Amino acid sequence: MKTLKKITKPSTIILLLFSLTVTLQSCEQKPKETSIAIEKETTIENEKPEYFSLRPEVEKAYGYSHAVKIGNNIKISGAVSMDDEGNPTAIGDIEQQMKNCYADLGKILKHYGCSFDDVVKEDIFTTDMAQMLEKSAYRAEVYKNGFPTGSWLEVKGLALPEFMVEIELEVYHAKN
Repeated sequence: MKTLKKITKPSTIILLLFSLTVTLQSCEQKPKETSIAIEKETTIENEKPEYFSLRPEVEKAYGYSHAVKIGNNIKISGAVSMDDEGNPTAIGDIEQQMKNCYADLGKILKHYGCSFDDVVKEDIFTTDMAQMLEKSAYRAEVYKNGFPTGSWLEVKGLALPEFMVEIELEVYHAKN
């Protein structure tokens, strides 16, 4: 009860309100580093995107571009094991499908003057994680200087039922 009486004193209430106001104002202030990061993002966004199609007719039919480069950043759509007409290949063989995916991804990287050393993120989608883990040692042949960040997800299905693995990449390539 004595504590309640101390708080109800006008001077205590004013001091409490002042402290609360200062605390709220300091929370609203943004550090200078945040605005610097935003300025850098704005610079990248103003650059014109460069689109690349590995299989133009297939990509047009499905409504996507295989890769888009903006500034030093390249986003590569998920590669699956298919021929130039979009037909699944290596049906039932997850290791060969994975190798076919990396072969296509290598072609896209080469188009931009990059290699797997420039990959900063790799996301793998598979319909059979147990098999993917069993065959994943092949990736060490692709990423000779260290693995990128990324996620591996087991999914119910991919674009076509024959696809067992899909690999997408994010790349950072410094301009020369």
